[in-house]
Amino acid sequence: MSQKRTASSSKRKAESDSNSDGVKPVESKNAKKAKVTVSDVAEDNGGGLAPNGQPTNKVLPVKISFPPRAEDTSRIVSWNICGLASSQKKGFKYYVEAEDPDILILTETKVNDEPADLALASRFPYRYWSISEKKTYSGTAILSKHKPLSVDKTLPGHPDPKSIKGRIVTLEFEGYYVVGTYVVNAGQGLKTLEAKKTWNHHFEAYIRDLDRKKPVMWAGDLNVAPTAIGTSTPAVVGLYLTSSDLSNPKTNWNKSAGYTEAETSAFARILNPPNCDAGKLVDVWRKLHPDDHHYTYFSYRFNCRAKGIGWRLDAFVLSERIVDRVKTCEIRSEIYGASDHCPIVLEIAPADVS
Repeated sequence: MSQKRTASSSKRKAESDSNSDGVKPVESKNAKKAKVTVSDVAEDNGGGLAPNGQPTNKVLPVKISFPPRAEDTSRIVSWNICGLASSQKKGFKYYVEAEDPDILILTETKVNDEPADLALASRFPYRYWSISEKKTYSGTAILSKHKPLSVDKTLPGHPDPKSIKGRIVTLEFEGYYVVGTYVVNAGQGLKTLEAKKTWNHHFEAYIRDLDRKKPVMWAGDLNVAPTAIGTSTPAVVGLYLTSSDLSNPKTNWNKSAGYTEAETSAFARILNPPNCDAGKLVDVWRKLHPDDHHYTYFSYRFNCRAKGIGWRLDAFVLSERIVDRVKTCEIRSEIYGASDHCPIVLEIAPADVS
């Protein structure tokens, strides 16, 4: 990659100050908006770290490379790109080329039609886009090198099928289902929390039904921060947690979308169903990184990236019976700037469980 691409990125203005769907988390009133310069990028690429241990770069690195994947594994990536058109101007293709995933789950694509992107078409022969009826809003896609057995873009039983468009894509493969979601946001002032509860109710039933048939790999922007350091919420009664999925849990609890009792409890119930006949699911990144305070979303405002102030909204959730096949699950923390979210990547050995 050229330095020119990085320099041009320094001129852009913040395009999204939300954790999803235009919702702003509670942050300091005295915080100042970050400014991006070429010198910032040079310094950050040299190893600058925020207090939580994640890098502080505000545009993509000039050079992107990753370790080779584990032998005989599939590499699956989930990334909220905060608009495909915008992301493509900021280095989207460079990351995809370097990562070279077998399956790429994209959320918040904001496309109005299936993109005629020759580079994506040549890399991923099988592309499935769920497009919102509302223009330049929402949007979910799964791009794959492998042909699925079936494709579904619905959420069975949901009373408003139109609202689901742009939110979910399910691909069935021989060994498992891959479910990509851009989960409903509870909204500014929690005004759409009831819609989120409806989504959660029907999605839980849906993922349970899939899991009874074969293992499930659920990924995307889940729009929930499941845990907080040193708290015992209704979602995790009796547990004292040493990990955190957002920076300021106390000020955000039951005030900000993604961190309410209703949302965290619904997520906890998906992982550990009250019905003992249902299978458990596992938040894989958290299982492999039990003590890390790392995030996938950093607001463009308030210098959040440099301060390490963020939310872990993007995740892989797998049926418990295939978790031992996972070789790695990592947040690509340095891949920031093409979106206000970082990608998360999982490598898994062939799942021949049925």
